[in-house]
Amino acid sequence: MSEIEVVQNPFDTAPGNARSGTDGAGARAMQARESAEVMALAMMAKRFPRDVIRATDRIRNAFTRQTLAEKAQYQYSRGGTDVVGPSIRAAEACAQQWGALSSGWREISRYVGPDGVGVSEIEAFCLDHETNNREVIQFFVRHWRDTKHGGYRLKDERDIYELCANQAARRKRACILAQIPGDVIEMAMEQASATLRAKADTSPEGLKRLLDTFAGEFGVTKEQIERRIQRRIESIQPAQVVGLKRIYVSLRDEMSTVADWFEPVEVALAANDAQGEGGAGAAGQAPTAADKAKAMLRERARPPAPPAAAAPARPMAPPPQARRGFDADAFAEQMQRAADKGDADTLDALGEQLRDVPGEDLRATLGDMHARLRAGLDQPRQAEAQRPPPGTDPVPPARRRAVP
Repeated sequence: MSEIEVVQNPFDTAPGNARSGTDGAGARAMQARESAEVMALAMMAKRFPRDVIRATDRIRNAFTRQTLAEKAQYQYSRGGTDVVGPSIRAAEACAQQWGALSSGWREISRYVGPDGVGVSEIEAFCLDHETNNREVIQFFVRHWRDTKHGGYRLKDERDIYELCANQAARRKRACILAQIPGDVIEMAMEQASATLRAKADTSPEGLKRLLDTFAGEFGVTKEQIERRIQRRIESIQPAQVVGLKRIYVSLRDEMSTVADWFEPVEVALAANDAQGEGGAGAAGQAPTAADKAKAMLRERARPPAPPAAAAPARPMAPPPQARRGFDADAFAEQMQRAADKGDADTLDALGEQLRDVPGEDLRATLGDMHARLRAGLDQPRQAEAQRPPPGTDPVPPARRRAVP
């Protein structure tokens, strides 16, 4: 009797060893449970179909709430025009009232890139159980955080999760908005704007809360807001309050930065000085190029100030471990300011605080920056020490006579 040769199924792409490892009892039970959940949701959606009119009314009523309307829209500037759209919270509220939708995100895999930095493969999705329409966006998130003076690799699992969740929230919003009709979303945004205009809080208490929120979370001062709205805060209009709340949502969701909306305090002070020196009713207007050039010439024509006897001691920043949250950008800017002013003592004091900086990579990056700045301060001193004293001629080098 001849031996029977067993061959592998040509339609089976997975080898036998790999299939035996994954096709276990636990994997089969998990797949069965997930399939049962999807089938149950689909059957319930077919049995109780969506009433579009009632769902639209529920979405409209949801955006009559002031707390939701304040967080419903973001706004940022691109190409000289303001872009306005529904925020992540608005998309989630629409999905809840639309019904029969499942949305979220999951981490598919994680690996280490060629540069030694981890990378996560993320999938954001939204599934309509009634129409079986599924919107999926797959993307990659590098475990790296960029700063103004470089970046550093993320090692803490919590930091990695927050970075992935922040990146996945925008893709999840895009998946939800792809499932709900566009005219329904536009109706919801119009209702949110109408709610804010009708219920905009322009009372002194409401304006104080608005100023405290911008100052506490983003460091925006009252003067910067007044320059933005071109009037005093006490005479603000309801539409401008709506615009400031949209800017707040955009900054909170990291759709834009503070520099995109508000001028720095130093720029505002310089403009006020130029207007005061120029006179002639220039208050309340931005300085022109000619005004800036005149102010620069006046600054150069001023005689140098006499050296001070002793510079007053400036309060140093608290050490990194004493602060609630270490801000690497602020610490680097403080070192740069000390180097620009030639303040070696302050720069040395900041260098002593580097040993308390959390994270080896961040400590190394700031240490390299401190070493470069300190070396830049030492070079002028060495050149000054090697320069001959005034009134003396440099000694010419000795000449060697040629032997005949």
